Amino acid sequence: MPESLRSALIQALPYGRRYARALTGSQPRGDLLVAESLRTLTTSQHTDNLPSLCRLYQAISRHFAAQQEHDTPEHGLSTIQRQLLLLTTLEEVSLETAARIVGLAAKDASADLEAAYAYLKTGVQTSVLIIEDEPIIAMDIEELVLQCGHKVAGVAHTQADAIRLAQETRPGLILADINLGAGGDGMRAVAEITKTLSVPVIYVTAYPERLLTGETSEPSFVITKPFEPLTLAVATYQAVSNRTMARSGP
Repeated sequence: MPESLRSALIQALPYGRRYARALTGSQPRGDLLVAESLRTLTTSQHTDNLPSLCRLYQAISRHFAAQQEHDTPEHGLSTIQRQLLLLTTLEEVSLETAARIVGLAAKDASADLEAAYAYLKTGVQTSVLIIEDEPIIAMDIEELVLQCGHKVAGVAHTQADAIRLAQETRPGLILADINLGAGGDGMRAVAEITKTLSVPVIYVTAYPERLLTGETSEPSFVITKPFEPLTLAVATYQAVSNRTMARSGP
């Protein structure tokens, strides 16, 4: 592999991991998908002019689609629609580039996205526990959660409050900051909560690359501060629907 490509892929890895984990709903499955995709990239010839990160997204998308035995419209969105949503919101890829990544004409990709947006407005609703130490930011996130059609189970500003509220409210989703300042650690709070409560978790951070190194136990869902309501809606749909599909699967 050329050294320039190797260097570019190393820089792209955190974002490829985030995308793959959001697609699969799991750190182990997501990281395995990235590993398989990297093998393809290092052994095949490339005739397109996509940047290295987009090539990685493309390889991940193709491998993930190939792993699906069939599309799953009973769960609301097709594989292509999920990929387009995650690429354009979570990864902030342009529609034109996202269409190339998943192998669609731009017009078809636009139609798929519009259908996906329409579904999200009436799709998954749940109760959300917000873990955030900054009161102003917590209020902003609470408003975004409500805009997405969810209920707020509670707002915790400290690690101890988060554990207590989770036990009291038993939310359907946790939206957690990582650094709670003097109030503790969001990841430690979630680790304690999930010992007794099976619940999907979305972590919110301004520095996602610091979390996605592949070296330790890491989040399956990460969104970057600041984020838009649509990004939260997409991440929530993936987190909750992946959990639902895992329960209904063989």
